[in-house]
Amino acid sequence: MNIIMLGAQGTGKGTVAGILSEKLGIPQISTGDIFRKNVKEETELGIEANKYMKNGALVPDEITVPMVANRLEEDDAKNGVILDGFPRTIAQAEKLDEMLAAKGNKIDLVINLTTPRDEIIERILTRRVCSNQACKATYNIVMNPPKVEGICDKCGSELVQREDDKSEDAIRQRLAIYDEQTSPLVNYYEARGVLRTEEVSTKTNHLGADVAKEVVESIKG
Repeated sequence: MNIIMLGAQGTGKGTVAGILSEKLGIPQISTGDIFRKNVKEETELGIEANKYMKNGALVPDEITVPMVANRLEEDDAKNGVILDGFPRTIAQAEKLDEMLAAKGNKIDLVINLTTPRDEIIERILTRRVCSNQACKATYNIVMNPPKVEGICDKCGSELVQREDDKSEDAIRQRLAIYDEQTSPLVNYYEARGVLRTEEVSTKTNHLGADVAKEVVESIKG
């Protein structure tokens, strides 16, 4: 099964995708993780991607699409994937359709998460992630803090704040870009009959774990 996570930064896509990956046995593929790995290793693509990421801008398709295409060819992706952060534009969605169709596959489900804007900004500013790339656990120092401050519950590695999570101005810029370039994907996938929209908010007490549980139940029937 091939699943796409849609939603602005801070809506909980990573949380939902991580749970679905564990329960369905298919890998979560995050373009953010792919980018950060390349940036850390200072690959040619990583150096170029970092120029955009540090300013809160979208990484262009000529960098993003080849990275995703290569990842989809890896062995663990043969039975399906959960894409988190890709596609971000209609052009990328069309490229993804082409990549999957070439292997006789398609997108089966698109989960669109929505969250009030003020909640999103607060979540991102208080988000912390495990520095161990093999773990990638995500915490929130207010809503979901680790048992020991600054330390990952799962692997004991240091928790860090991503550079692009530290500035409210950069966060607002990313949200504006999302509204302009990515939200049209909602209509794109709704027209294909694969869209499922869920609100994730502390105000309604409906969080990412709740969404993941409901989705797994609907898939497994």
